[in-house]
Amino acid sequence: MQVLEAGNHKYLLLELDPESIGNIARQAGFEVKVDDQQRVISLDLTATDRQAPLLLFDAADPGNLGWFSRCQFYVDGKTGSVLQTPLFLANQHDKNGRALPHAVRVQIAKELPGSFRMPGRQPVTEQVVYMVLVNLLNALLKTGVGVCGGPAVKPLAGRTENIGPSN
Repeated sequence: MQVLEAGNHKYLLLELDPESIGNIARQAGFEVKVDDQQRVISLDLTATDRQAPLLLFDAADPGNLGWFSRCQFYVDGKTGSVLQTPLFLANQHDKNGRALPHAVRVQIAKELPGSFRMPGRQPVTEQVVYMVLVNLLNALLKTGVGVCGGPAVKPLAGRTENIGPSN
């Protein structure tokens, strides 16, 4: 990790290893395509051996209360930000624009403000980011990740459509 200071601003520059990140995703049970860019690492993740959709659910739906109570991660449905982490999550879509139930895209920010802290005020290091990624991938497969509001990230599991007549 490097620290960059520009005037009053301080940035953390994470030195993440794309090969290690790919290995983490494969060990979790995903097929992965890693794209190492200047400011982010993008992962196209697919759980091909999985029968059920990934456990990405609408946290606001009362029908998903069981998922919500076990949830460790929440995604801002407008921005795709995985709250209190340097990770972003997005749906992958088929050629007709429908969200694929077994695939997501995860981006890991390499540049963070100097004041950025993980939950519990834990400072950010590469090892902490690797552990958070492991936990997020396991949550997508086993315990669930809640989507909070917004139209950008679509839930894949639980009750995903509104009940009742549409006007």
